[in-house]
Amino acid sequence: MINKIAFITGITGMVGSHLADYLLENTDWKVYGLVRWNDKMDNIEHLMERINNRDRIELVYGDINDLSSLLICFSNTKPDYVFHLAAQSYPKTSFDSPLETLETNILGTAKVLHAIKHIGLNPVVHVCASSEVFGRVSKEFLPIHEDVTFHPASPYAISKVGTDLVGRFYAEAYGMTVMTTRMFTHTGPRRGDVFAESTFAKQIAMIEAGIIPPVIKVGNLDSLRTWSDVRDAVKAYYLLVTKDPKAGEYYNIGGSYTCSVRDMLDYLISLSTKKNIKIEIDPDRLRPIDADLQVPDTSKFKKHTGWEPQISFEKTMKDLLDYWRDQISQDKKFLMR
Repeated sequence: MINKIAFITGITGMVGSHLADYLLENTDWKVYGLVRWNDKMDNIEHLMERINNRDRIELVYGDINDLSSLLICFSNTKPDYVFHLAAQSYPKTSFDSPLETLETNILGTAKVLHAIKHIGLNPVVHVCASSEVFGRVSKEFLPIHEDVTFHPASPYAISKVGTDLVGRFYAEAYGMTVMTTRMFTHTGPRRGDVFAESTFAKQIAMIEAGIIPPVIKVGNLDSLRTWSDVRDAVKAYYLLVTKDPKAGEYYNIGGSYTCSVRDMLDYLISLSTKKNIKIEIDPDRLRPIDADLQVPDTSKFKKHTGWEPQISFEKTMKDLLDYWRDQISQDKKFLMR
């Protein structure tokens, strides 16, 4: 007998797919994943046999921008836990598509929570905001604790401020068990190639395969980041909803290894089988403004849940590079980004 039901928006993303893996391996829950009809399924391809057999995991079709579809999905599934991960998640794209970003991330979150409220369900809800809400933080406020003033540095970051506040509002106004998280930089296998460490790893894999010259195109390398592994992140999300959940609470979550984007790139290059790889600034990869100091204070979350990151920076980066080596070896065609 299945004890609990989990509902994941954004299940086809890096985090959503790893969260599905974690729940299937470590719980006896039934997992429903929200997908749009045209979503790429690459990240959950390894789960297709189970999905087709309805072996504790099923896909439901809808869109967080379509309230009517959400009402149907939640009515049919009646989840005990909702992980709201779906978003327009790329900061640089948000400068070109600010309205789509704001609508999807703020109004989409409001529609998810409104649908749950309207149906009369009371699941434990995780609303995923972002460390980008803190934006440009002065060194005097490092490490960043939960109540550091928001100073968003992109339309994406602004949208995640809205996401954060909408989640907290529904908890306070309607008594819903909603918690928000500000996850700092997290990465690993299946990371989208629009993000710095993943595009670097992809380019290295393409260089090793002789597809492109030994030149890595980069943006801003001076930003400071604290790195965590996506597989640690999803365990944190599980603990968030199961370890004495507190309605309306908000938490910073992140890793323990801090270095610049430049140092991260140097480490990836050190793992390559190719030597003498050059680095070239690509103006198209630069943001108009950047969140340059992303170092979290995660003591509040750790104290509440006992969570600690387990996977080292070195393993995360090796696994990311190996993921791209595997993708490139399948003779797929990729955009040069």
